[in-house]
Amino acid sequence: MERVANKKSYMVLLAAAGINFISAILYVWSVISKALINQLGWTGKEASLPYTTLTITFVIAMVIFGKIVDSKGPTIPALGGSILVGVGVFLSGLTESPAIMTITMGVLVGAGSGIINVATAATGVKWFPPEKKGMVTGIVVAGVGLSSAFYSPLANYLIGSVGMGKTFTYLGVFVLLTGIPLSLIIKNPPQELMEAGGEVNKDKNISIDYDWKYIIKDKYFYKLWVMLGLSSSAGLMIIGHISNIAKLQINWEAGFVLVIILSIFNSLGRVLGGLISDKVERLTLVRIIFILQMINMFSFSMYSNVILLSLGVAIAGLCYGGGFSIFPAMASDAYGSKNFGMIYGILFTAWGLGGVIGPMTAATILDSRGTYNYAYMVAGILLIIAIGITFTGKKK
Repeated sequence: MERVANKKSYMVLLAAAGINFISAILYVWSVISKALINQLGWTGKEASLPYTTLTITFVIAMVIFGKIVDSKGPTIPALGGSILVGVGVFLSGLTESPAIMTITMGVLVGAGSGIINVATAATGVKWFPPEKKGMVTGIVVAGVGLSSAFYSPLANYLIGSVGMGKTFTYLGVFVLLTGIPLSLIIKNPPQELMEAGGEVNKDKNISIDYDWKYIIKDKYFYKLWVMLGLSSSAGLMIIGHISNIAKLQINWEAGFVLVIILSIFNSLGRVLGGLISDKVERLTLVRIIFILQMINMFSFSMYSNVILLSLGVAIAGLCYGGGFSIFPAMASDAYGSKNFGMIYGILFTAWGLGGVIGPMTAATILDSRGTYNYAYMVAGILLIIAIGITFTGKKK
């Protein structure tokens, strides 16, 4: 039986994109952190700690639950992830303590988001034929990118009108009411379709569905891991600090507008990156994205007005989003989709590394220097290293 997309396939795909849209509140952290600094008097490091913890917890949850999704199915993990995100955001509205919010946002929301991410991405590729991997991963993760365009103005309005506490409370209830129904749609395809969709090396007629024991011994996997970690640090730096960057760099208080721009281009990059990577050599496309992002980061300190900064943010979002859809497709190309949940989870521990390097580097430099300029340079240098890795060879 051939794996062919049908109405059920697209229903699961849209539900996956929808639940990612609902759960991706982490992508408006720059709006939240600015309010934590201005309203509650937190330092830059204190405001970055929940976000950094969230990225670490996110990838740990992906690794742990990737195996569970592969063996037990995605529905229960997706449901549990939605509950964790909603409850974590709700509880954040009951505290003003950096330590407690590191638990509610950093641990609970981070774990829930990670579970949802691996459950949706690993399930989506199983419903569609291999030649549509890029499209599928692009659409699934596009929900994450687009969410900022919704959450940013909403969070900005709520913070200004009802304060930080009630903002978290309202958003938490919203996540629970919308995420739980969507999670129940996330299911694996029938077993016969999954078996028929198993990828095969046509020349030797052997399965290429590998497991984690293989990938941790494979040099190509570590190339993917390092490239993803280094490149994502630049995007996560901008995502975590863009509202404050707008205030310091061009004295503009409406930084939430830049979050919307970042969101739109992040989402656009995810869809375009996935679609284009189905048509061209993925590693070449990744190299082009890295080069564009490197130039952008070295130029970021020179963006001295709203138009230039908006352009820089758009490029950062486009490049970050493109990588987020291409890397899962590259991993699935190399190792198959049967155990993709576990493989995807291990690969995206690199994103957790980027979440530590990018936002915390920027916060540390801001607290010590009062500017982000040196942080942009660090991000540019890391991208040069990532570019170099793309020339070291591809998976045979």
